[in-house]
Amino acid sequence: MVFLLVVLAGANVGLYRYWHDRPSQAASVDPSPVPAATVMAPASSGAQAPASPPAKADSSAAVTTRTDPRPTATTPVATPPVATSYAGTGLLVPVQGVTAAELHDTFSDARAAGRVHEAIDIMAPRGTPVLAVADGTVEKLFTSVPGGLTIYQFEPSGRYAYYYAHLDRYADGLREHAAIRRGDVVGYVGSTGNADPSAPHLHFAIFELGPERQWWKGTAINPYPVLRGAQ
Repeated sequence: MVFLLVVLAGANVGLYRYWHDRPSQAASVDPSPVPAATVMAPASSGAQAPASPPAKADSSAAVTTRTDPRPTATTPVATPPVATSYAGTGLLVPVQGVTAAELHDTFSDARAAGRVHEAIDIMAPRGTPVLAVADGTVEKLFTSVPGGLTIYQFEPSGRYAYYYAHLDRYADGLREHAAIRRGDVVGYVGSTGNADPSAPHLHFAIFELGPERQWWKGTAINPYPVLRGAQ
């Protein structure tokens, strides 16, 4: 009897340890096979680990270079429109006593704020008579900050305007819409407006007008080759 009780007690202890110490599900081994490439040989064995297979490129980390179809922004350079030729009749040099050979081409000279001159300067002593370059009419007598005392003259067809600026004064009796003839005195050389008082001159320009014939608008034409006789 005593022997039977000892045997039963030993069996109960074995069953208790089995159920208490068995591996839980949380601690169970992952049934997924371990990749062979990650199995390292013991350092003491001297064996080298097998080479890992090439890793696949991560598409999310790829850098794509694209060309922007829009043009690169640049700082525009102000370039005024310039007519390539003048179809009017031969003009007179508009400053008395100055010959065509004495003229200088200052049409493309730079001015303040990125502007271009769009005219030629004809140097002469203050008070030198300024002459009408062609037949036409006085379209506008105007005083401006840059040009001082100015005259806008239209030639008979209305296609071209002639601009005289920095005048010291107008000719006596000059008025708007008056007819003038080639060679008539219309004013006198000065330095009104933004001209240097120590360098009186006539600022002379030619503009080709649009169909609206607005005296303050037009496409600039270089007067230098026109006054030199070039067409």
